[in-house]
Amino acid sequence: MLAEIKISINDIKKSFSRESILGSFLFFLVLSSWYVLRPVRNEMAVANVDDLPYLLAAGAIAMLLINPIYSYIVTKTNLRKIIFFCYSFLILNLLLFLLTWKFFSVGESIWIGRVFYVWCNVYSFFVVSIFWVVIINIFRNSRTRSFYGVIMAGGSLGAIFGSEISKRFSNSFNEFGLEFFTLSAAILLFFAMILGMRITKSKMNEEIIDKRNIGGGSFDSIKNVIKQSEVRNIASYVWIWTCLMTVQWITAIGIIDDWSSDSQQRIAFFATIEQIVSPLTLIIQLFFTNLLINKFGIKNIMLTYGIIFLIAYFVYGFAPSITAVALVTVFLRVFEYGLNKPTREIIFSSFRKNDRYKSSVLVDTFVSRFGDLTGSAFIKIAGLSSLASNALPLFALPVAGYLSFVGLKISRANAKNL
Repeated sequence: MLAEIKISINDIKKSFSRESILGSFLFFLVLSSWYVLRPVRNEMAVANVDDLPYLLAAGAIAMLLINPIYSYIVTKTNLRKIIFFCYSFLILNLLLFLLTWKFFSVGESIWIGRVFYVWCNVYSFFVVSIFWVVIINIFRNSRTRSFYGVIMAGGSLGAIFGSEISKRFSNSFNEFGLEFFTLSAAILLFFAMILGMRITKSKMNEEIIDKRNIGGGSFDSIKNVIKQSEVRNIASYVWIWTCLMTVQWITAIGIIDDWSSDSQQRIAFFATIEQIVSPLTLIIQLFFTNLLINKFGIKNIMLTYGIIFLIAYFVYGFAPSITAVALVTVFLRVFEYGLNKPTREIIFSSFRKNDRYKSSVLVDTFVSRFGDLTGSAFIKIAGLSSLASNALPLFALPVAGYLSFVGLKISRANAKNL
């Protein structure tokens, strides 16, 4: 027993290193940048609530169109330049929105709000995906893969920090619009770009990553998702997962609406959920992610997601309540960010070089957004029946079971590489 405790403590110590701390700080800056913008994005969603399905579709189409452009850039350069080109482009976009809002007096235009909403969705996916391209190409062996939990913790802290900045600037929105939000996000992403380039330069000097161009073609990411079974399986998994998560969330919103019509009470409920999820996830990421992945293995973690959804949907279908929503939401989010997300990135790190740089980004951007759209469409179609809204997830139970099956296929296919 003492030996097991000693081994566990040693495993925790190994996950804290100069490399993992730098990776964690990089993720802190990246997510801080996004979470400064997130509340503004949500405000734009409220202002365009009737057009949200069209805006979500526009975001998905934009991601599909951008991916070949990204792949083309990747073929012509190396990891360090990828960070510079992609993050500097996003920073220039932020400054363009700032100038447009400030000097061209379009703050009242409904179209600038719609464009900003779509762009924010693209930004949120790509800025994080580029970060993970860095991580999965640097931390690929059994020792450095243990850093993923600590790295995820940096992102959790960044989300808290960015949200606090946005909260502090909230009173400025009516008078100054996007100015403080976009400028803060640009500054944070600039520091993230500098740190990312410094980390990759160091790893290039150590010959851990290649200084040469990545090579390949512009449509490699799309072709490999179709042709390569390993890539296709993880793409299917992410698509099904995001679809199921959307079904869960829409159902939860209905239960919450039935529970209370008081906006203040609902906001307090959402805030309470955040107060539970954030510290709990942070503790797991810092101290338990690596231990649990080693203890239960890739296979069981990938398999478990479908089982969790099966339980959640049964609870929503037969015992809907605000307590059920709280428990399901907390458990799903903690499982996602504490275990499943780092496990998926470990799987990405086992892919061929071309797929690590290209296919992983396509999966994290377009496939994820397409899953959201699929989940929304599923609820719309299922809603044509005479069943109560909380019973609609029961239709998705076979899909939840299939998610576990796909997770099992992924773990078996990648077992030789992990």
